[in-house]
Amino acid sequence: MRAIMNQSKVVLFMKGNPATPRCGFSRRITALLNEHNVEFTLLDILEDETVRQGLKTLNNWPTFPQLIINGEFVGGLDIVQDYGDDASSD
Repeated sequence: MRAIMNQSKVVLFMKGNPATPRCGFSRRITALLNEHNVEFTLLDILEDETVRQGLKTLNNWPTFPQLIINGEFVGGLDIVQDYGDDASSD
């Protein structure tokens, strides 16, 4: 799991992909990252159940999307939205 989480600086584990997200949370997080011009690698967790379950356990976070920065779990959409809101208020 760690190797997958470290494949680039920012890795997004989501349902679907930016062109065809499979849930509203995945759609919103990709929109936020794109709004802030964040380059990211993504993995569709619906394509690999082992990765999906492994990330839930490793990161102690039961839902997706999950955002990883520099190999460390940051959070899901709610956490990313909070960061975006904080940055916008500066």
